[in-house]
Amino acid sequence: MTPPRNLSGGAWQLADMSLNIWALVIVKSVGLDVPAAQLVFLRALTGLVLILPWIWVARDRFRGLDDLPLHVLRVGLSAVTLTASFFAVARLPLALFSAIQFTRPVVTMILATFILRELIPRRRWLAAAAALAGAAIAIGPTGAEWSWGLPAAGLVVLSGTGAIIVTRRLSAAPRVVMMTFYTAGLAVCTAPFAIAGWVSVPAAIWPALLAIGIFAQTAQFCFLAAHSRAEAGFLSVLGYLSLPLTTSIGFLIFGEVPEPRFYLGAALILGSALAVAARPRTLRQRV
Repeated sequence: MTPPRNLSGGAWQLADMSLNIWALVIVKSVGLDVPAAQLVFLRALTGLVLILPWIWVARDRFRGLDDLPLHVLRVGLSAVTLTASFFAVARLPLALFSAIQFTRPVVTMILATFILRELIPRRRWLAAAAALAGAAIAIGPTGAEWSWGLPAAGLVVLSGTGAIIVTRRLSAAPRVVMMTFYTAGLAVCTAPFAIAGWVSVPAAIWPALLAIGIFAQTAQFCFLAAHSRAEAGFLSVLGYLSLPLTTSIGFLIFGEVPEPRFYLGAALILGSALAVAARPRTLRQRV
């Protein structure tokens, strides 16, 4: 029954990606005017308000929690990941930020093999290699000038991969507990930095800032649902679908016109993702 669960997890993964991309688009639009720590703090505060009724209803699930150190580690890694991500995406072209993130699924697959002891089939390794090659073709040289967004984007890869691995270790924890630790933890971790560098936000920008929290919190729910239903290696390769999504939105919102090589790269990426999602014929006949 693993393949159906993987496919269900893949659907949640696509929802997670779509919501996160829209949140990043908003961050890119306002990120140079508002510090990254303040954006993360407001995102976390908005998300916490959204789930307060759920926390109250499911308050019994917080008794006798196990693996508290892992929860704390996940919160710390997630705070670094989100803050660095908001910082980087405001300073880099959307395509370049996405290209750097394409190393993340490969790192996730490798760590899933050694830490989670997941057996990654050869076809997924081949699909990952093809998708990575497609990303290189689609993005190509960007000629971008040096920016502190570049090391920040690299930090996103490392800390984000670690957060995913820890999340897999905590897959048995109730979803409400995972989301509460994540959201409240982000608020606590970023509050001192947000307060220290707080800037006044015009009233016209507040709806966009609230939308970041709503999109990102919903995406977090989808993320947890995906990782409770599918293997990390399977989900990591599906992450390559973010390339055509971000490129399309970049064209529609920021007027970024893809070069011809993009279509070849996107075809490789989409083909690889579909190859991973497809079940072998023998398995389809059994279920």
